[in-house]
Amino acid sequence: MLPVILFDVGGVLLTNGWDRAERLAAIAHFGLNDAEFERLHAPAYDAWERGTIDLSTYLEQTVFTEPRTFTQEEFYQFLLTGSKKLPDAALGILSELAASGKYLLGALNNEAPEPNDFRFEHFGLSRYLAFRFSSCYMGLRKPEPAIFLRALDFLNRDPGEIIFIDDRTENVLSASKVGMDAIQFLGAENLRSELKKRGIL
Repeated sequence: MLPVILFDVGGVLLTNGWDRAERLAAIAHFGLNDAEFERLHAPAYDAWERGTIDLSTYLEQTVFTEPRTFTQEEFYQFLLTGSKKLPDAALGILSELAASGKYLLGALNNEAPEPNDFRFEHFGLSRYLAFRFSSCYMGLRKPEPAIFLRALDFLNRDPGEIIFIDDRTENVLSASKVGMDAIQFLGAENLRSELKKRGIL
């Protein structure tokens, strides 16, 4: 069987897309109240990333709690501008791994459904990643151990057979606790070094 390597997306391959900096840009652009938006964002975003609400509901609960001079579509299009290729990303390494044909590559990421689909299509990630264990499809979010265990069930692999790459310490620790070989992403060259230690690349 091919060795399995799972990549986080935001912070490893692309920017996070809707982190604090991107939200602040939207708040300034659309003239929203920062404290009020952030208060409403946290619970709604958790539900959106788990796939229990859709984009429209997320926006209704966070932005369109009162009449606005802009539309949901205008706000969403601005939200998408926060998705960019990450400087010093692992995209080149991912491309090399895919081209070798020696590995089964997938994503294990926290993402809401609509941005997740956009990011995979717009940046061509589906060319390299054969499957997605995305929070919006799994109903679970990292660093919950259950999302890693569910991925193992789908893959029908022992955890020690899985390499997992993520930029966040808490996610790396959680994957390690279930037995995965977890690597914290600290830049492309560091990742290349870590993979070479494991006989990869």
